[in-house]
Amino acid sequence: MPHRYFTREIEETHAILRGQEAYHLSKVMRGKCGQEIILCDGQGTDYLAQITDIQKDTVQLELLSSSPNQSEPQCQVTLYVGYPKQDKLEWIIQKGVELGAVRIVPFFSKFCVVQPKKEEEKNQRYQRIALEAAKQSGRGMVPVVEMPLSYKDMLRQLQQFDVSLFCYECGGQPLSSYVSNANTIAIVTGSEGGFSTEEAEQAQQAGAKVIGLGPRILRCETAPLAALAATMAWKGQLQ
Repeated sequence: MPHRYFTREIEETHAILRGQEAYHLSKVMRGKCGQEIILCDGQGTDYLAQITDIQKDTVQLELLSSSPNQSEPQCQVTLYVGYPKQDKLEWIIQKGVELGAVRIVPFFSKFCVVQPKKEEEKNQRYQRIALEAAKQSGRGMVPVVEMPLSYKDMLRQLQQFDVSLFCYECGGQPLSSYVSNANTIAIVTGSEGGFSTEEAEQAQQAGAKVIGLGPRILRCETAPLAALAATMAWKGQLQ
């Protein structure tokens, strides 16, 4: 399969790659004129394109054909993830993109061990991880990794979704009870320390549905991916 690259500079018959995407194609992959690749416009359309010219910072391409991307899920799931330690968030981002999440939003809650530090710099790395995961998994758009929120700001965002699922280690209703008729879904999971009773009550007051993820306690990097995979399976997006 030809390699995939994202660009917004697409016209009727031609396109341009710039920046890191152009560098990766020309230098890392040693692209040559006449080679065919897949371009993605980030809006759900894929293009078969042929390299026509390679310069220092740009790659020019001719568009050969276009088709709707077949990898984007029919439901839109946002992961709200309690900020974990070490590189666990990078793992969640990579696998969350592969499984079909459209947004990933870290947040700081009461029992988070990590404190905010160089978040803009880290966010740039997180977005690169999302880009590479989108390319690897054949996505038609690059999910956004947002800057971390406070717990209260995270709760305020939940009202924009058809349903918000609050994954609680003390248990709750089955996930399947709420996702059948929802097209926009938020999944909220905690950090290593989980959630306080007060935070769970605040989530319910904000309209979130408290759910359990089975009889086992899942690690903070496992819970969001398990909930996302279960949602996608229930919505028929893993068939």
